[in-house]
Amino acid sequence: MTDSPTASDETRRQVLYWRLLSRLFSPDEQPTLERASVAIVDDLGLPPALLDPGVSVDNLVQRFPDLAAEFEGLMVERDHEEGDEVRRAALVSKVLLNVFATGSGNVSAAQLEAWKKDTAWFERGMGCEAGGLRHSPGNEELAALLAGLEGDLVKRMHLREVLADPVLSKQLTPSMSLIEQLLRDKSNLSGVSLANAKALIRRYVDEVAEVLRTQVEQTSAGVIDRSVPPKRVFRNLDVERTIWKNLTNWSPEDERLYVDRLFYKQTARRTTPARLIVVVDQSGSMVDSMVNCTILASIFAGLPKVDVHLIAYDTRALDLTPWVHDPFEVLLRTKLGGGNDGPVAMAMARPKIADPRNTVMVWISDFYEFDRSQPLYDGIEAVYRSGVKFIPVGSVNSSGQQSVDPWFRKKFKDLGTPVISGHIRKLVFELKNFLA
Repeated sequence: MTDSPTASDETRRQVLYWRLLSRLFSPDEQPTLERASVAIVDDLGLPPALLDPGVSVDNLVQRFPDLAAEFEGLMVERDHEEGDEVRRAALVSKVLLNVFATGSGNVSAAQLEAWKKDTAWFERGMGCEAGGLRHSPGNEELAALLAGLEGDLVKRMHLREVLADPVLSKQLTPSMSLIEQLLRDKSNLSGVSLANAKALIRRYVDEVAEVLRTQVEQTSAGVIDRSVPPKRVFRNLDVERTIWKNLTNWSPEDERLYVDRLFYKQTARRTTPARLIVVVDQSGSMVDSMVNCTILASIFAGLPKVDVHLIAYDTRALDLTPWVHDPFEVLLRTKLGGGNDGPVAMAMARPKIADPRNTVMVWISDFYEFDRSQPLYDGIEAVYRSGVKFIPVGSVNSSGQQSVDPWFRKKFKDLGTPVISGHIRKLVFELKNFLA
């Protein structure tokens, strides 16, 4: 008695996934699984290169363009035709193996870029745009895992040697993991290496700035100040409301509407300059936030009637306000790493508060203060009670969540100003609400 087609398909699918698990946990081939997988792929009419870990998904699609459509949305939950599950298992195995089996040992610039392209195909397979998975709600853990894998690959790459070679350095695409490594190592670079590092940082800053600038513009409609009476001029006349409020004056005999009261639109908006004080923890755990918030501060500094001040700190505080319009220069002046001494930063920030009720203070940190929790909180509470809008931010990043000291998290919640944690869009929204 022979197996039914459904049972046979299930067996073949299991073979492909057992091979995937085997290769994920060990670089050594299992001959039986390899032979069976080769036979299955051949029977499906798929290219043998699908089983070669050395061939990237991107390269595979270039050689076999018809496969591109199959990789799109590959892992999205949907109904599949009978018999398609085996083919889908073969394609899924390829993507997962290339993205998550990163091996060990040295990594070249070309290998890093190939991995990034394969990760983009993985994101497309998950139903996101390339680079979009790290921004989509509900995928924080997976996004953090991808960021960790990329960070490991960057650390295994001889970055200084790559930067010293103009040809190799051009193969690099800037990313958060790469920028973090460059910022940590910039004091050890010189000449061509330093110039190439700066070029990569500048490219990344410009790319992120463009995204954030769009987000700021999308939330910049502003809030009408209803405490200011509307100007009674023709351009502010609210025609629809005027007609509606005077409908009782309609004369059927004359077929005319007699208007005895005019209504005007309120258009007044905030005109007093707002002061934005951004305090950023530049300890090693906050690099993502440091980069994003430095760029964000520069964007707000470019808006009319917004006075932006930027302070970075670890065990010392550094006033970066003179360079706030150029995030590239700010990042070159930061020194990642070290401890946290929030009270030192607060001592520098408080004198900048001239008009508390027209000031917002954004404090970006994980708030692990090395036994100095109470002094920092006391300073923050005093600032908040004075009328300053205080926004504590535990994580302003593009991938995953970050831990925040539970003591501070509870204190801020009780104070009525809970910690913002997650994607930078949340902070953009909060700031625009205040500054509009």
